[in-house]
Amino acid sequence: MSGIRYTEEFKRDAVAQVTERGYSVNAVARRLGISTKSLYDWKARYHEPEPERLQAASDAAEIRRLKAELARVTEERDILKKATAYFAKDAT
Repeated sequence: MSGIRYTEEFKRDAVAQVTERGYSVNAVARRLGISTKSLYDWKARYHEPEPERLQAASDAAEIRRLKAELARVTEERDILKKATAYFAKDAT
């Protein structure tokens, strides 16, 4: 992985060269100095209509938030289980 970050506009323009202008993926990738895999990935992502892409991004953000909340709640539950076991042991 080269670590180079490309702007959204650059990615959309590269995809447009393939989808709208009819250039091959190999030719565009070679001309722009990027890998064909990157261009295929961008094509899959940016070829979707804007509302669908925004909805997918929103869904992904919601999933990340819910996973973080689940991890927090699971940790709280585990702490309460340990505390219950500790105090139950002292009561006997």
